[in-house]
Amino acid sequence: MASSPASQRDRPRAPPPCCSSSSGGEDPATGGGAGASVSAGGGAGSARRRVAGKAAGGRSRRFGRQQSFGRDIGHAAAETYLITRLSFTLLRYLGVGYRWITKLLALGLYAMLLMPGFLQVAYYYFFSSHVRHSIVYGDQPRNRLDLHLPKNMDGPKPVVAFVTGGAWIIGYKAWGALLGKQLAERDIIVACIDYRNFPQGTISDMVNDASEGISFVCNIIAEYGGDPDRIYLMGQSAGAHIAACALVDQAIKESRGESISWSLSRIKAYFALSGGYNLFSLVDHFHNRGLYRSIFLSIMEGEKSFKQFSPEVKMQDPSITNAASLLPPILLFHGTGDYSIPSDASKNFAATLQSVGAKAELVLFDGKTHTDLFLQDPLRGGKDELFDHLVAYIHADDPEAQARDATAPPRRRLVPELLLWLARRISPF
Repeated sequence: MASSPASQRDRPRAPPPCCSSSSGGEDPATGGGAGASVSAGGGAGSARRRVAGKAAGGRSRRFGRQQSFGRDIGHAAAETYLITRLSFTLLRYLGVGYRWITKLLALGLYAMLLMPGFLQVAYYYFFSSHVRHSIVYGDQPRNRLDLHLPKNMDGPKPVVAFVTGGAWIIGYKAWGALLGKQLAERDIIVACIDYRNFPQGTISDMVNDASEGISFVCNIIAEYGGDPDRIYLMGQSAGAHIAACALVDQAIKESRGESISWSLSRIKAYFALSGGYNLFSLVDHFHNRGLYRSIFLSIMEGEKSFKQFSPEVKMQDPSITNAASLLPPILLFHGTGDYSIPSDASKNFAATLQSVGAKAELVLFDGKTHTDLFLQDPLRGGKDELFDHLVAYIHADDPEAQARDATAPPRRRLVPELLLWLARRISPF
């Protein structure tokens, strides 16, 4: 798909330096002396000049605010345009048969039910001064990331590099806005990495983009207030699969002494949420769910590439045994009520990782669906098991942060419970 206006943005410009105090009127050091040596008429002229200067300064400030608001509106329009294009791209590739018409209707109703929360998150995403949009991390289309920054930047903050989901077709960095907002409220920077989707790219492009984004975070995040020694990687759904592929590829490169642009030693842990890690066992499941086999094979570059992009299978290769010891601790989160990607995907990957000596932990959430953990539960506010688990792990070595977490107010509810209950029951995921 063609790049949207939003994806053409360069790195955000630094804020302009503050204007000197003399720009809106005369310099007090010289203006006062001149005023003392002139007549009363001259003093009146000086006063008029000062008033005119103040008026011009006020107009300049108003013009600056108008320009800033115009940029925000333009960015919101560009992001909306891209999201619309992604939706139509998905429909074009999945077809318009009965199954997908019903799924589309269910998706539309699902989105309408959650709209009270989506609108609040969208307002934050488009207009918050704590979000840095579309920072360039590579030279390919869609090589952009968003940064969600805490309000309090009094010292280096831990960082989560997040790879969003989207069935390898409609993934987008804005999907991480809710996660970014809520983690930033706990003094954690979140970098939401965008990447090429199918048909603009195939799985190898997605993995390369994700790796490039991770490299950017590892090497540059200190410039944005992040702590380069406290970087965590996270992926959700298709993003969990892509990030896992990038991690395993990086471990293999490092074990072979190949040239690298970032090191696994910089990643404190990998949080994998609701992902699939064995393409051989997922292809038929996805076909039955509507992601047809022909499309899936096109995304994954044919069945011949299944092993290369199946981290679970790849880690069983005896020739790369040494790579397992280089992997960071891996935490696999999955809901047992997930029908989009069954929780067996995480169970089997965890067992494989443990069998080859990697540090892996499996955390299952009883009855949770594919969207419960990432959407409905965060929109509900209050206590959230997954969120609490993430924050506790990230702040495990920071007593001050733990103390702040203990006294933090409960997260605000964004959607009424009745709408959440209805959305869960008609969700097409």
